[in-house]
Amino acid sequence: MAMSSARKGWAAVGLAASVSLVLAACGGDDGDDDTAGGGETSGGGGDCAFAEEYGDLEGTEVTVYSTIVAPENEPLEASFDAFEECTGLTVTYEGSDEFEAQLPIRIQGGSPPDLAIIPQPGLLATLVRDYDAVIPVPDEARTLVEASFDPSWIEYGTVDGTYYGTPFSGNVKSFVWYSPSAFADAGYEIPETWDDMMALSDQIVADGGIPWCAGFGSGDATGWPGTDWVEEVMLRTAGPDVYDQWYKHEIPFNDPQVVEAFDTVGEILKNDEFVNGGLGDPASIATTRFEDGGLPILDGNCWMHHQASFYQSNWGEGVEVAEDGDVYAFYLPGIDPEHGNPVLGAGEFAAAFTERPEVQAFQTYLSSDHWHAQRAANGNYVSPNRTVPVDAYDSPVDQLSAEIIQDEEAVFRFDASDLMPAEVGTVAFWTGMVDWVIGAETQETVDAIEAAWP
Repeated sequence: MAMSSARKGWAAVGLAASVSLVLAACGGDDGDDDTAGGGETSGGGGDCAFAEEYGDLEGTEVTVYSTIVAPENEPLEASFDAFEECTGLTVTYEGSDEFEAQLPIRIQGGSPPDLAIIPQPGLLATLVRDYDAVIPVPDEARTLVEASFDPSWIEYGTVDGTYYGTPFSGNVKSFVWYSPSAFADAGYEIPETWDDMMALSDQIVADGGIPWCAGFGSGDATGWPGTDWVEEVMLRTAGPDVYDQWYKHEIPFNDPQVVEAFDTVGEILKNDEFVNGGLGDPASIATTRFEDGGLPILDGNCWMHHQASFYQSNWGEGVEVAEDGDVYAFYLPGIDPEHGNPVLGAGEFAAAFTERPEVQAFQTYLSSDHWHAQRAANGNYVSPNRTVPVDAYDSPVDQLSAEIIQDEEAVFRFDASDLMPAEVGTVAFWTGMVDWVIGAETQETVDAIEAAWP
């Protein structure tokens, strides 16, 4: 079911404030115009005008490595088809949930991929500074990014003044998944404030249910969903300015404001009455794969699950994701009215490790309006490219996420752990969340993460 306006979209996730849709300002209309990067949007075997500038790449190959695994890899790989068919290039794709650990090993071993889709600017900076392994973005790709993306996306991909990573995807994390029909049958309403959400959780317990379910498991990346919880609460209790100071280490990781955020999250995730619906006790969060964390909603064992827009791919065949469907999402409410209703999000960046012409051509294509429209049309994806019309997305959650990302009034912040140095954001913070959820005290946890800061 399509959203008719940004106002309806935000209302669907429980925000009271009106939001202006900025589609017209972003340069999109019916999606049929020629795009920066050349030509009309085409499917595989269609109009190849868009590919003329990339030349004949017949017989060449580009390897691509990322965190994106089944089932999310299928629409991604399909988005490469038009370029392959029109240029003759072969794209060989590999996804791994051990990406963050394995990519540096491959680089050190002299066998990096041609391109990697990197989900953490902090990891990108580490690869640049510690390994001198990343190739600067081609001028043609930078020109495309400057034309169609918010300038912050260049900042995220820049290390020590040099531009290394082009924007590949975006997502919104500030969602709580639920079953609209189950809420209706029980007489529950979507909470508009944090206090409302906690009161609803208490009511579910009183009615004999377990309100929340969660999973931190993700291979070598186990723990990252817990960092999202803390980041969400930091934005809501300390505010965006302090949040920025936190990820920049202008305040220490064990600052009292961070302790408050952990303890606020603990009121949900370390409460054995609130979690882990259908999966076990709070400690089971550490061993439950994040892909499975929300599935108990489908059989009534859980009522709410915090996870990003991309989680929709995990619900499975035959599950309708819609405002009146089997599952949908509402906005994770604010806590302190002074900080409004902030939005946590993240994204991925394409970075090259070899300088061959076909690799530069493909990275440039991945920066183009054409590819971002192609990828949006394939589903389960949100682009930070401002020319992709909201109605290009076939998923209500993706449409809603695109509206939020494109809205100039939204208080949007990038995932803090992704911006921190890799040894903190993708090591100590992740492992700290696992230790914390299975029983470590908050002060012990934040002190250990602070000690890991380089």
